[in-house]
Amino acid sequence: MSWTLLGLVVGTVIAAAIWSLSEGAFAVPALERTNYRGATLYTAIGVVIPVTVLLVVAIVRLVLAAEDAWYSWDQLSSTTLILVIGFALLGLLDDVAGVGQSGGFRSHVGALRRGRVTSGMIKLVGGGAVGVVAVSVMQSDTPFLAQDTGTILGLLRDGAIVALAANLGNLFDRAPGRATKFTAVAFVALALVVRDSILFMPAVAIGAGLGLLAPDLRERAMLGDAGANPLGAVCGLAALWAVPDPWARWLVLAVVLALNLLSEVVSFSTVIDSVGPLRWFDRLGSLRAHPVDGAQG
Repeated sequence: MSWTLLGLVVGTVIAAAIWSLSEGAFAVPALERTNYRGATLYTAIGVVIPVTVLLVVAIVRLVLAAEDAWYSWDQLSSTTLILVIGFALLGLLDDVAGVGQSGGFRSHVGALRRGRVTSGMIKLVGGGAVGVVAVSVMQSDTPFLAQDTGTILGLLRDGAIVALAANLGNLFDRAPGRATKFTAVAFVALALVVRDSILFMPAVAIGAGLGLLAPDLRERAMLGDAGANPLGAVCGLAALWAVPDPWARWLVLAVVLALNLLSEVVSFSTVIDSVGPLRWFDRLGSLRAHPVDGAQG
């Protein structure tokens, strides 16, 4: 857990530094959005997350190039890179090209039936592919955790868990700081179960999200799909390590799928606002007086 904590700190510091130096680069019309209070801010600052992970991976490999020590806690670097870069790219596409195309699975499927492929559908299919590729790379870098991990069915299941977790992270991105807060809590809970230094690099990604929390909460910018999707995906990756049993992973898949489908009919914002502790946590540090569903993302 100490390496996981270090990863959180490293990611937070580096991402905050990158943001402070590059804030002006996001002030372009293509990323300009109006939030629920009529304020103008910029989306997709979540691309800082893969940049942060990439920098840390490069530094680690340079410093420990001649050492054997890196293998004990850097085994998920390649997998984490694939996840954060892949989902950030897909999310960025949706942030820029997906204006006016939101509406959930049903909306994207309906558009497909009419012969139109939305950016959300591209992200949906691409996200599944990213999940499968990342899980397959994890197999070559790390010991098998589940007996059926190397099978086609196991690959599809684990890839789906990661992809659905990524989409779930985006579903929480409806208010300032919400996606970062809830994914960080979920990740720490899973890390406590794993209690292994192997989550160092995924922790860097979550820490990078925390490093962008201040501008998000102050409504100067927002993560966008480019940030919320990678954070959710990393939580999905941590879930695979927390739940090594093949049958238990099917249960995890059922849970994340159910939550994704539930979002089609239930507003997460309404649920959060109706539960006192969740409402307090959701508004902690935020400028908003009342949560509004659809305010972000």
